[in-house]
Amino acid sequence: MNKNSTQNSAEKVNKITLYNTLGKEKKTFEPIVQGKVGMYHCGPTVYDYPHIGNLRSYVFADTLRRVFEFNGYEVNQVINITDIGHLSSDADEGEDKMTKAILREGKPMTLISMREIADHYYSAFRDAQKDLNIISATTYPFASDHIKEDIDMINILLAKDVAYKTSRGIYFDTSKKADYGKLGQAEGDESRIGEDSEKRNYKDFAIWKFDDRLGYEAPFGKGFPGWHIECSAMSSKYLGNSFDIHTGGVDHIPVHHNNEIAQSECAHDGAVLANYWMHNAFLIFEGGKMAKSSGTFITVDTLKEKGINPLAYRYWLLTARYSTAINFSYDALLDAGRAYTKLIDSIVSILRKVKEATDTESEISKNYRNNLLNFVNDDLDTPKAIALLWSLLKEIEMEDGEKIKLIESFDKVLGLKILEKAEEQKREEESLEEDLPEEVRDLIEARELARQEKDWGEADLLRIKINELGYKVEDTGADSKPRISHI
Repeated sequence: MNKNSTQNSAEKVNKITLYNTLGKEKKTFEPIVQGKVGMYHCGPTVYDYPHIGNLRSYVFADTLRRVFEFNGYEVNQVINITDIGHLSSDADEGEDKMTKAILREGKPMTLISMREIADHYYSAFRDAQKDLNIISATTYPFASDHIKEDIDMINILLAKDVAYKTSRGIYFDTSKKADYGKLGQAEGDESRIGEDSEKRNYKDFAIWKFDDRLGYEAPFGKGFPGWHIECSAMSSKYLGNSFDIHTGGVDHIPVHHNNEIAQSECAHDGAVLANYWMHNAFLIFEGGKMAKSSGTFITVDTLKEKGINPLAYRYWLLTARYSTAINFSYDALLDAGRAYTKLIDSIVSILRKVKEATDTESEISKNYRNNLLNFVNDDLDTPKAIALLWSLLKEIEMEDGEKIKLIESFDKVLGLKILEKAEEQKREEESLEEDLPEEVRDLIEARELARQEKDWGEADLLRIKINELGYKVEDTGADSKPRISHI
């Protein structure tokens, strides 16, 4: 479906509405620039392999991007790469995560080692994105490549007297921002901020940490930028001082995102950092969120080793709202895998019956398309979109050619590659059928004749003989022609 047809369809349905954490309400999306949307997504700290809990954030961000593009928007999407400055507490306490990785991997304590580790785990992150069919972002800026931008912003904050120097670093003075914490606070947030007798206020946070041993030269002292200032500097560089949407996990709300807002809005004379703040809920694992610190995290490669298609994991995530916490279990993923396989099998059956593509669109087809847009435009209601997809596959009052065109539209939004996988499977099956041994071909024809005569006992015996020769025959139900595959 071309871009113009997408825009025409979008005009007939509801506007895009999104739940905005800032204000705690669902709001109609209004872009800063008509027809364009700028998005910033808090990216990974590349000190280890990404686990599937982390990756939920990027499936969510990818789905958000796909919805906007399906509605005809031009998207500028930024996912930052944190390779310096992220402490283990997410605030101002604990060990630097990248330093921890250097020690773990036995490398020399240098900035070169830090970047080598970052490059390795960034590559692993990008591989995981590909496995999950996540579209590449417009930009993946590394924090270590933007030290100048950090220093420039810190100098602005110092000049405005909203930042101050201690023996440990440069701190942002939260008392100078009357609405500090406007995104909301988590219970027990005070403990995350940490105690420091030199700080003016207990919620003040570091925007630069001094380190004479390892760090970057700056006019106020050698060291590292704080995690929060990095995101403010990079989002400003690539999206401007104000942009449309900022996303992240719900754990970013109380500290990281509140700190981003405070320092950015003070540096940029009150300009609103982002108009819409969206947060995905946790993937719950054995009573708590999945985390690398637990040492029990599960990667995409773990799923593949267990025979679980990463796209089945994406499918499973999309059966829940992005804002709903979901409990991980292998049983749930296996069920999702079976559903994903059934989805593809159903599409293969349709493809086998399609004689030629159709450019016509019936009223029932238009209704499906508009319902799809209504669902995903309503704060990304992917569970309803998936239910609608299953309904489409069972629809008896629509031509198969129209169904295929609609499935393509569903795939653009959901990113499940179902049509591509179905076409691959159909080609493989046709190739196998062409190369079938004559003995197997004769048994299949005899079995079909037995089935037509409703001689189920004979049909079953013939199926067993086919299995003994290394082939499996499946009756699709939707097509009189059985599906043949190797055992």
